[in-house]
Amino acid sequence: MTSQSVDTTRPAVHLRIGAERIATGSGGVHEHVNPVDGTVDAQIPLAGSAEVDRAVRTAHDAFAEWRRTRPAERRRMLTKLADLLEANAEELGRLGTLDNGTPLSATAGLVASSIEWTRYYAGWADKLASEVTGSFAADGEFSYTLGQPYGVIGVIITWNGPLISLAMKIPAALAAGNTVVVKPSELTPFTGELFADLVEQAGIPAGVVNVLPGAPEAGAALVEHPLVKKVTFTGGPDTARKILHSCADLMKPSVLELGGKSANIVFADADLDQACSHGTMWSIGVLSGQGCALPTRMLVQDSIYEEVVGRVKAITGLIAVGDPLDAGTVSGPVVNEVALHRILGMIERAQSDGARLVTGGHRIEGALADGFFIEPTVFADVDPQSELAQKEVFGPVLAITPFATEQEAIDIANASEYGLSGYIQTNDLRRAHRVAEELTTGEVLINGATNLGVNRPFGGIGLSGLGKEGGRQGIEEFLRFKSIAIA
Repeated sequence: MTSQSVDTTRPAVHLRIGAERIATGSGGVHEHVNPVDGTVDAQIPLAGSAEVDRAVRTAHDAFAEWRRTRPAERRRMLTKLADLLEANAEELGRLGTLDNGTPLSATAGLVASSIEWTRYYAGWADKLASEVTGSFAADGEFSYTLGQPYGVIGVIITWNGPLISLAMKIPAALAAGNTVVVKPSELTPFTGELFADLVEQAGIPAGVVNVLPGAPEAGAALVEHPLVKKVTFTGGPDTARKILHSCADLMKPSVLELGGKSANIVFADADLDQACSHGTMWSIGVLSGQGCALPTRMLVQDSIYEEVVGRVKAITGLIAVGDPLDAGTVSGPVVNEVALHRILGMIERAQSDGARLVTGGHRIEGALADGFFIEPTVFADVDPQSELAQKEVFGPVLAITPFATEQEAIDIANASEYGLSGYIQTNDLRRAHRVAEELTTGEVLINGATNLGVNRPFGGIGLSGLGKEGGRQGIEEFLRFKSIAIA
């Protein structure tokens, strides 16, 4: 499949409040820019505080019925939604590419993962149970817990994975009996439009899911609304701090899935074919490095250091960068011009800081010059305390640092304000478990284990956030537990 054979039509985007499709919003209009060529390709209506208030009140009204909907019926509707996502997988992949320039080769996998997240939480809807906490004949008291939905959940997602972000939040919230108001990023509006259509087709009642593209002001209005009982956010620490400040005034809980600077520790006994391929493709190939949990710091044992650097350089040269609508493309553009110049600035400063540029480091010219394309870039000899080792790049830049001992690797990996993911490459199972226990992260992935398995809780510590998505913990984030005792 070539880009010439892919439909490039963008759907009209609306504000979705209840059963309404609204073509204009008080927040104005966002000009959506195609990151492939820098041209404006759509006009996106933006919600303002007025639309946010309407949507929240609509969701609040819908909550009264939805919370009393039989769990088996919620399961049926969410399963239908998963079926519809699967039936529309190709279109969802196409829209994901048009949203932000992620290649079709990557959006297909994200769609498949989104389907699994939706099915998984559909299955939880009728399996939530209370727990007996005491039954004592001596004093006659019987006690138990009761998990209840919060009400309206404010959902704010970022731009790098619009469908998977929706799937990681909405099905769990709905399965637990909540309703939602969702603010997708104005940078990626097309996926949310189709998602809202499929929610309606699945028979989920109007008002249970409301979708409002909007600028940061709309997100602030959503967080601050008194009828929003919990907030779940995916994005960066700066916005998360503002959300926490707003939530503090109302003692409102939140789930924050933030950034990462994940270390990938490659020991001398690792399978280097697997370790170097995985460590390169999943840091600077997939999503052009625009992922929070990607292994963007490679820590390599000194006895194999130069060999690994050479292998990574060779693999980097095989990454096909180009039109994301071409089936052969592995890496596409970064999301916008602001990101382009921010990343290039970090590359320039890394060289000034003394890191060795192994390959890449420039904006791509020629046929791709009008787009926001950066060469897949690898630095070696990166100081663990430098900006490149400490700050999230969110672009196709890999930092490689040597270490001598196991403890030194652990110390370097943990010398970060982030704590989302950790990666270990070794054939020594005892070492794998030992090091995994010592890493200060929310998850550890060993020898090529993949991210975002829905059965596993996902979420970080420190600058990487609060709370969990995935697993039983992911649905319990949308329940508040009440204790009941009978004398």
